[in-house]
Formats: sequence, C-alpha cells, structure tokens
Amino acid sequence: MSSNSASGLPVSHPTTRRWRVVDIVVASVIGVASGVVYWGWDLATNGLGVPLQFLPGLSSILGGVWLIAGVLGGLVIRKPGAAVYAELLAAVVSAVIGTQWGFLTLASGLAQGVGAEIVFAVLLYRRFGLPTAALAGAVSGLALAINDLILWYPGVTNTFRLVYLVGSIASGLVIAGIGSFYLVRALARSGALSRFAAGREVAQDI
Repeated sequence: MSSNSASGLPVSHPTTRRWRVVDIVVASVIGVASGVVYWGWDLATNGLGVPLQFLPGLSSILGGVWLIAGVLGGLVIRKPGAAVYAELLAAVVSAVIGTQWGFLTLASGLAQGVGAEIVFAVLLYRRFGLPTAALAGAVSGLALAINDLILWYPGVTNTFRLVYLVGSIASGLVIAGIGSFYLVRALARSGALSRFAAGREVAQDI
C-alpha cells in the first residue's frame, strides 16, 4: 500500500524486517559509492572551507555531503540498520582510501548513521516522505556536530559551537535530507529501484 510520498504519511507496510540479498547488495553499493564521494569531498573542503573562515564554525555547512549515505540507505532499504550500515560502510571506504581524519572517520560514520537511524526507528520504518528525509538529515547533522565538537573542537568558544551546530543541522536537512529524497525519486524513475517500495511508489505516481 502506498500514499503520497511527499506527505510524510506511511508509504509502505513491509511484510518483514528481514534483509534480502538485494537489500544487502544495494545498501553496500550506496555505502561504497558514498565512501568514494566522501573521500573526494574531504579533499574539496580544504579549499571550499577557506572563504567560510570569516565566521568560525561556518564550515559546518559543508558537512551535509558526509551524511548522504545514511539517509539514502534508510530511504531505499527501509529496514532496521540500513542507515547505520550504509553510513558506516561509507566511512570505512573513505578511511581505507585515505582521509585526513584517519580511522576516527569511523566514529563519525557511526554517530551520523545512528542519528539518521533514530528517526526511521521512531517512525517504525513506515514513513519515508520528504519530512522524514529532512528530519533524518537534520538529526544526522546534529550527531555530526556533537561528534566533531567532542573529538576535534573541545576548546572552542560557545559562539563557534552554536554556529557549528546550526550549520551542521541545516546542511544535513538540506543536502542529506531533501537531497537524498529527490535522489531516491530520480533513481526510482530510472528503474534502478524497481525491486524496492521506493521505486514502486514513484512508478505509481508517473
């Protein structure tokens, strides 16, 4: 059963929470592909963050890209653990390729994945509309900020903390949340998600 996927109302009622082989494969593809993107974005932010230094902590608005795997995995797979699995795998891949943050990236990936997972879990893995995606991205951004402020910025000012927190949440909401929602719809229209509820719902809307 489905409903308007942009409404935030329940859009599917899966018969089982058990992962299928195709779930594992697609979640892994999301994680690996995102990990490569994360690695590239890590390099890009070295330059992109320079103009943002006029306001300490504002560089956090670039963080939403690092949250995509968790939200995207949750929106596509729609089963417990999907957000954590995809985000953590992406962190592992970026760390193995080589990131300036080293293997502490895994702590970030776990925290960010748990942030998104909490939203899907609270909604009982039944709501996957735009509001849900945006909220998952925002909470993942909150997790990113808390993790970073503890691990990387323990001695900063309260102003820095506030700017970093707001920037991370906003970036997560827009880039990882809203961005992933429309990415799922684009993938569904291409037929790539035909074996998933997300793909079938978009097909019914066309």
